[in-house]
Order: sequence, then C-alpha cells, then structure tokens
Amino acid sequence: MKPALQFRLHQQLTLTPQLQQAIRLLQLSQLELEAELRQIAESNPLLEFAEEVEDDETVDNAEAESEYPSAESVAATSASERDGDDASDWADGGGVAEAPIDFSSSSVSSGSSSRNDEDFEPQNAAPETLQQHLLWQLNLASFNPRQHLIATVLIDALNPAGYLVEGLEAVLAALPAHLNATLDEVDAVRRKLQGFDPAGVGSIDLRDCLRVQLEQFDPDTPQRDLALRMVDTELELLARNDIARLARRLRASEDDVAAAAVLIRSLDPRPGAALDATPVEYVAPDVYAVRDGSRWRVSLNPDAQPRLGLNQHYCGLIARARGEDASWMRGQLQEARWLIKSLESRAETLLKVADAIVRRQSAFLDYGPEAMHPLVLREVAEEVGMHESTISRVTTRKYLHTPRGTFELKYFFSSGVSTEDGGSASATAIQAMLRKLIDAEDARKPLSDQAIAEELQRKGIQVARRTVAKYREGLRIPTSSERQRAS
Repeated sequence: MKPALQFRLHQQLTLTPQLQQAIRLLQLSQLELEAELRQIAESNPLLEFAEEVEDDETVDNAEAESEYPSAESVAATSASERDGDDASDWADGGGVAEAPIDFSSSSVSSGSSSRNDEDFEPQNAAPETLQQHLLWQLNLASFNPRQHLIATVLIDALNPAGYLVEGLEAVLAALPAHLNATLDEVDAVRRKLQGFDPAGVGSIDLRDCLRVQLEQFDPDTPQRDLALRMVDTELELLARNDIARLARRLRASEDDVAAAAVLIRSLDPRPGAALDATPVEYVAPDVYAVRDGSRWRVSLNPDAQPRLGLNQHYCGLIARARGEDASWMRGQLQEARWLIKSLESRAETLLKVADAIVRRQSAFLDYGPEAMHPLVLREVAEEVGMHESTISRVTTRKYLHTPRGTFELKYFFSSGVSTEDGGSASATAIQAMLRKLIDAEDARKPLSDQAIAEELQRKGIQVARRTVAKYREGLRIPTSSERQRAS
C-alpha cells in the first residue's frame, strides 16, 4: 500500500472549558459551591461577593421587595443579560460593572420570607468536651503525680463514646519510658477513672461499662445481683430479649429476669456521648415549595444562592491598562462573565427540575408518603428537555423545603410496583403503607412479612413477601418474632 492523503468530514462534540465549568458547578452542593466560588474569587480580582462591598447609596424599597424568581423569569433574565465583550465597554467601565446576581426576595408567601431574629440559632459558648470534663475531675482527685500522668494519657485515648478501644497496651506504649509503668498499674488507674462522671468511661467493652454502672447501685437495689450475672454471662441473650431462655439459664423466675433487664436498660451504653461536642449540622434547602391557591409554587431559596458580581473598580481600570496587563485583565473579565452565566444557568436548571418534580409529586405534598407516584430520571429529563445525567447532577445533594419537611430531590424518585388496575405504586408509598400496618398491629400477634404482603394485595398492590422483607429491613423494622419479644 502506498501512503496517501485523505480528507474526512465528521462532527465531534467537544467540552469547552465554559461547559466543563457549568457542569461542575451544577453537581456541587450548596456548601461546596460556596467554597468553590470563594476560591475562584480569591484568584480573580474582578469577582466579588455582594456582602463584601455594600454601596452607601440607599436601596429603593420597591427593589428590596421584589418577587422570588420563577422558572420563567430566571430564563428571561439569563437570556436578556447576555451582552458582548466590546472594547467600548472596557473603555468607560459602564457596561462591565454588572450588578451581583441577586436571587433574594422578602415577599414569599410560604412564611419563609418573614425571617427575624427568632429564626437565628443562639450562639452559645463552646460545649465542654469529654476530655475537658474528665481532666477537671482529675485535677480534683487525690492522685499522685505518677497516677495523674497515667490518667491523663488514658483520658486522651478515649473515643467519643467514652471507651478505651485501643487497649491498655497502646496506653502503656504512649507513656514515657522513664516511668517504667506496668499493665497492672495502668489498669488500676483505669478502674479509678471508671468511677468518674459519667460512670463507665474508660471501659474496654460494653460488658465492662455496664458492670461498672451496676456496681455503683446500692447493694439493696432489687435484682442488682441478677443483673450483674446477666451482664457477665448472658449479654447476647439479653440483646435478643429472650426472657424465657434467660430465666432457664440463670435459674430465676421470668418476672425477676424481666425486672433485671429493665434495670440494665436504664444504664448508659455510651457514657461519653452526652458530652460529645460534635456540632449539629443543619440542611439548608435550595428550593421552596409553597401552596398558592390550587397549585404548588416553586421558588429558589435566596439565602442558598451566591450573590456574585463584577468589581466596578477593577473594571474601570481595564481601559487604562496597557500591554500584558490589559490582556490579562480582559481574560479575567471574560472568565468572570462565564462564571456568572454558569451560575445563572445553574439556578435556572435547578428551578426547572424542582418545578417538574413538584408537579409530578403534588399528591405527596397534599396527602403524604402514601400518595407518592413512581418517578424516574428519564421522565423529568423528557419534560424539561435535558439529559438524564444532568437531572442526576441537579438532584444530588439539593434539598426541597415543603410543608411536610425538607427532602433531598432524589427522595422523590422511586421505582414502581404494579397494581391490579394496571397502574403502579411507588416504593415510597408502599413503605409508608407497611409502616402504617405495623404501627396498627397487635403487639401480641405481630404481622409476618407474608401477612403484610397479603394485606397489601387486598389493597390492590401486587407485592411479594421478599419485597416486603426488603422494604421492612430498609425501614429498620425488626422481624415479627423480634417485635413480639420486645413487646
């Protein structure tokens, strides 16, 4: 074969940097988006957040009370604000000093707009940690310097639940070599530490923790000795609440065993958890669903949308810049404009998808989980004219606030199970029915998975016993035999 030149004409889809940036921003959660924008704004002087530079001019009250953006208004705004990058804009600085993107509003009818000081969480002092609480008691205890050092290392080795999971050998290895401590000496200090508040800290395992707490009860406490025997030898049977077998093993009456089990359940299996200083994390919704007459209205949460704009001062300097400085600043301006348009596209897409989901699941908002309809990504993608992968990115770690609570957008997607009339019921609706049946059952005769499946079939839902078992396990509901023993 001879070498030859050939011409071929073909089409190829290329992801531009702007499109890659838009896709990346679309899949970020609210916190991740905030961190990403902060990092970009630090490297681009032409970008700034609105809260970082407040104008001294008085803002018109009518502008401050504008409506929430709807799906139509966001689309119209994003289309009308696409201006060019002419050099005349840089010359006078007027065309490039765009106002920050502002999704805020104070006139939403859901009640979320009437935010006042009562909605803010009180800023209390930092809570006391478990280690701080124990060290305070250690300084008041009558320990010699050697014991004090060992106790300090023991306290530092405790996990948040108050257990010494690494073992005494790890504590001994962490002590100074010149101390020449032994395992027995470390264990003796640990046993003294177990008497601190909360009782049971420094335990090796659950059995050790429960035993220490029981030993602190008065010796005349009813069934204390039986509870100690139960913890030492029959903790596994106690976890299964098998009272009859426990009575045979311990050679005691079932009433005494039941009373001892109640005493054990009053103990704290995680003594350090009460002093856990881990901060509570709250979910801020990205979208609101509000009842407006006969329909549900969807709007963006203004507090969850970044207010990003162009720095007017640096935009005005572009006309006076020369050479490489002018070229660099124009490049930064273009990147800033691309980012702002990507944020507008993200808000528009999020609003469209949320609006489509709310329209499909309006019955859930009206009547509860039992009215949830089956929904898959493909249906929403076809309605909004987007790809399924885009819908997946939009609904991941994005939250919708409704009168029934705050849910991740993916919560509204579930597979369907066929019904007798040819329709389908969503898995979420079936799980709600299953929980309702179990809550209403006779505690002495709980429903088996087969009985629940037959009850659902009488309601027209064709579901197998193994499907009921899968849904029950997903709801963390015990089996019928375990529910009967626990009653």
